[in-house]
Amino acid sequence: MLVFLMQPIAEWCQLPPKDAAKMPESAWKLTFYSISWSYGTYLLFFAGYPFFHDPPSVFYDWKKGIEVPMDIAVAYLMQGSFYCHSIYATLYMDAWRKDSVVMLIHHVVTLTLIILSYVFRYHNIGILVLFLHDISDIQLEFTKLNVYFKYRGGIYHRLNDTMSNAGCVSFSISWFWFRLYWFPLKVLYATCHTSLQSVPNIPFYFFFNTLLFILTLMNIYWFLYIVVFVAKVLLGQVQEVKDVREYDIDAASKKTDRELHLYNSWKDGNHLKNGIVKDKRL
Repeated sequence: MLVFLMQPIAEWCQLPPKDAAKMPESAWKLTFYSISWSYGTYLLFFAGYPFFHDPPSVFYDWKKGIEVPMDIAVAYLMQGSFYCHSIYATLYMDAWRKDSVVMLIHHVVTLTLIILSYVFRYHNIGILVLFLHDISDIQLEFTKLNVYFKYRGGIYHRLNDTMSNAGCVSFSISWFWFRLYWFPLKVLYATCHTSLQSVPNIPFYFFFNTLLFILTLMNIYWFLYIVVFVAKVLLGQVQEVKDVREYDIDAASKKTDRELHLYNSWKDGNHLKNGIVKDKRL
């Protein structure tokens, strides 16, 4: 439904064809991550759960088959549904990028963690993991939307350019702080160390920690993209914010025909995968 809402907005704003084709994806993700992170903030700071300030508490009183609180179950249902859709969207709907394979692995690992942590009642640590990841995605999609709207109607808009630059800075900081500092400090410390103190012989200890370490490695992999972008800015190789994961189109003559093809395909309800227009499968 959001796609049909964004389509007339993109046409009215006269976005460049390539940006118009990708804008609904970012708008949908920004909406979801804003809602999910706000709900996670409510759970961790206003609903009485101490997991953020006291990570070892995620395993206090843990036992097999413990009841999952309804408010946490709602968060799990929302996140599980989103990542089920994300796997499908990455394969058949979203624009194919250099890191799409890693993105697909990320969605599979995340969905596996969501499902199995619910089944084995590790939902407390799951809420903390989701909270620490969603905030960076909010800033990423916000930045991308401002990049798309920067040249709407063929006119340069300084406000969107400034907001995209500010979003890029805040995104870089939050990615490092939440995913590469707090995630190991709070999540990995609790799952690798204090879990054994609270629950000796805790089930599937190595399995879940392996998945969490894989998630950490992917966070480091994407952080390298951020470092590369910042380095290019400092060296003067990049003059404006753009997605370094995108495939480059070398021939200018081919670019016009390609963008026109993408724009018409997007208007007809088709989507791009690895440079090939794919029919939308619902």
